[in-house]
Amino acid sequence: MGKDFLYSVLAQNIASKIKNGVLRPNERLPSVRVLSKEHGISMNTAKRVFLALEAQSLIYAIPQSGYFVNALPQFRLQLPETGQIRLVEDSVEPNELISSVYANMGRKDLTLFSIGVPSGDLLPLAKLKKEIVLATRELDAGGAEYEPLQGNLKLRRMVAARSLSWDGRLTADDVITTNGCMHALSLCLMALTKPGDTIALESPCYPGILQLVLSLGLKVIELTCDPMSGIDIHALERLLPEINVCLLVPNFNTPLGYCMPDENKKEVVRLFAKYAIPLIEDDTYGDIYFGRERPKCCKTFDDDGNVLWCGSVSKTLAPGYRVGWVAAGKYKDQILRLKLIHALSSTTLIHEAVGNFLKTGRYDHHLYQLRKTLLENYQRFAHVIAESFPEGTRISRPQGGLALWVELPKSIDTTKLYNYALKKKISIAPGRMFTLQNQFQNCMRLCLGLPWTDELRFALAQLGNLAKMMLHANKTDPKIEFRL
Repeated sequence: MGKDFLYSVLAQNIASKIKNGVLRPNERLPSVRVLSKEHGISMNTAKRVFLALEAQSLIYAIPQSGYFVNALPQFRLQLPETGQIRLVEDSVEPNELISSVYANMGRKDLTLFSIGVPSGDLLPLAKLKKEIVLATRELDAGGAEYEPLQGNLKLRRMVAARSLSWDGRLTADDVITTNGCMHALSLCLMALTKPGDTIALESPCYPGILQLVLSLGLKVIELTCDPMSGIDIHALERLLPEINVCLLVPNFNTPLGYCMPDENKKEVVRLFAKYAIPLIEDDTYGDIYFGRERPKCCKTFDDDGNVLWCGSVSKTLAPGYRVGWVAAGKYKDQILRLKLIHALSSTTLIHEAVGNFLKTGRYDHHLYQLRKTLLENYQRFAHVIAESFPEGTRISRPQGGLALWVELPKSIDTTKLYNYALKKKISIAPGRMFTLQNQFQNCMRLCLGLPWTDELRFALAQLGNLAKMMLHANKTDPKIEFRL
């Protein structure tokens, strides 16, 4: 057994015991010397094990005393509260706030906690460049020609092959490529709805989806979500007579990061099939799981072709490439007709390159590293939040994905916090962006997809200190506007 492998196995075993409660908070761990002797490894390898655990905030060191188990902050902080199920009759879309936050995309002078994509530092950019060069050599006319309407065959085959990881039964003929997942969702909604129809969405919900459904003239029902398991199935069933279509993100929804249990997915699919209501499934985050295996999808349990399964590599591989797809079931012909009108062809060269990348197996290696980094970031974020944010702060416990949902004390308006933080070169996504109702004003979403550095830790702690200052100012005299 190689040293690197042995060190990794030991670190994972100890980490598992800490997370499962076998090793309790503040319990002393064996010394470096004891660990070295017990496992027949060098002192340096034993030190690496402890350094790896310390980097994940799972243990802490006391000089001359040794290493001790940390009290995991993500379990010490309470879960966020849930919203309310309601039909949003008079939607209040925070357009100005959304525009302001997304105007910060690409700014190198800001710490972008606000944009929910992985940093380029976490992506295999050099390997992707090689795939693009290879694609120009393999494609007719170097990729300058239109590809078939249904999309690049190699990419469709790879998407279908990867569906085996969630017990899917897709073939290349089931898949239509699109220019990113939002394009896929747009085609689905245009095919299935007309102005005045009612759509059910999870709440809080990704702002892009809220803007899309409003642009199509749809009425919205926001579904209350448990921070760990998602929508309430029984509450949903009572609402079905009022719904024309539903759009769910069951695997690691942004911003809460929960994973809907398999039995719930199966029941959701059964209910929508029973009432002949189409279900659009956004599975963009499905590959970014923190557990041992990729979760199943609603599409896994779809025997009637009623689930339109959408995905992309925008959150895992290359946000700017705009590569997505949809397996539209019995609605395939309707989606193809709309793609012909609205896009005609996907980007030939880029889709071929991504298809090649998926085929080589490099994608799975990249995903392993990305998931590991995001999980470690979640634990580090939780540790800093527990140390630096106001008492009473709550956080989600994402089971995958890129987002951490933070709920601050009620008196803190995160839209105001956003404006104060910008002056410190920090950008956040205020909670009001994720709903059409007047709720979540004291919440925010933070992106986990940033390289962990001392500068990032400082920015996160600084954000917590700003929140503390706002809370103190509100308690002192709430009528006086807080000033930096």
